[in-house]
Amino acid sequence: MSAPDAAPVCALCGQRAEGGDVPITWMTSVENGRRLVYCDRCARENVRSIEGKLDSAWW
Repeated sequence: MSAPDAAPVCALCGQRAEGGDVPITWMTSVENGRRLVYCDRCARENVRSIEGKLDSAWW
């Protein structure tokens, strides 16, 4: 688990958010008990899979 003051990182592309908070345009997901965040670009590209609750391994 990352430190609370660490900048969020997109679970797919590795983009870092500025600051310590998840931007409002980013998406969060809980998979296998882990909280993951996805940047706005990755979330937009995979919105159907996310809404269908497919595991990210299938995207």
